[in-house]
Amino acid sequence: MAEIPINQIKKSLSKEIPMNLVNLLPEKWEKIGNILTLNLPSIFKDYKKIIGKRYAEVLKCKTILNDVGGIKGEFRVPNVELIYGSRNTETTHKENGIRFKLDPQKIMFSSGNMNERIRMTNISNKKETIVDLFAGIGYFTLPIAVYSKPKKIFACEKNQIAFQYLNENIILNDVSSIVEPIEGDNRIVSPKNIANRVIMGYLKETEKFLPIAIDCLYNNTGILHYHTKISDKKVPNAPMKIIENEVRKKGCKAELLNYHHVKSYAPGVSHYVFDLKIGEV
Repeated sequence: MAEIPINQIKKSLSKEIPMNLVNLLPEKWEKIGNILTLNLPSIFKDYKKIIGKRYAEVLKCKTILNDVGGIKGEFRVPNVELIYGSRNTETTHKENGIRFKLDPQKIMFSSGNMNERIRMTNISNKKETIVDLFAGIGYFTLPIAVYSKPKKIFACEKNQIAFQYLNENIILNDVSSIVEPIEGDNRIVSPKNIANRVIMGYLKETEKFLPIAIDCLYNNTGILHYHTKISDKKVPNAPMKIIENEVRKKGCKAELLNYHHVKSYAPGVSHYVFDLKIGEV
């Protein structure tokens, strides 16, 4: 039986770093394509390069990044440092038959969202028009386009780097006839009165974008997929009160169809998505 990777790594490093540190080595990591991101505590600062090299050898990665502070700014840019390998950190990540081209030094990609990306593969149909308000590199747009093949997806993205990869990924996954990328702030550029379904894959004050999402819906009627980060104890009532208040301002009502736990952020705090049916009062 083959030895599990972390044991191989520990065995290799046991001769190169102090033994008291060996058992503190990260046993979890984020692998995107052939780029690996570790979360090394400061106690490893003198050994980062050799640690990176051994993880790269065992896990067959070209570059090792170290997470030094989560994500930052409006565009959720990863705060990472390169500790080993090629400085060209562009890669193509394959997941569920979808290819995502990106640079993990510049663009966030969360493996924790995988189940939600998979769920998106069968939510639509060939008659629907969809607006993705926060398309990124195509996180949700691509699974929908490849597997559900709706009539059209308008994919809005403000971040110029993410928009560049969105365009490349549309071509890479052969969905140019389905996906129309739109660069800019969705509050300005999103198409109005056209969609049967709107994707709201953003976690910071998502409720502020509800008026925009409703404006995208044809006759203010359709489905919203509303993402939020909130205390587990407050789900679903607290988010629904916020949603209902905002929707009411547009002369509409919201019905909760389902809600899904996407991933945990901290003890008692998680990322959820609410499937909402919107209609006029």
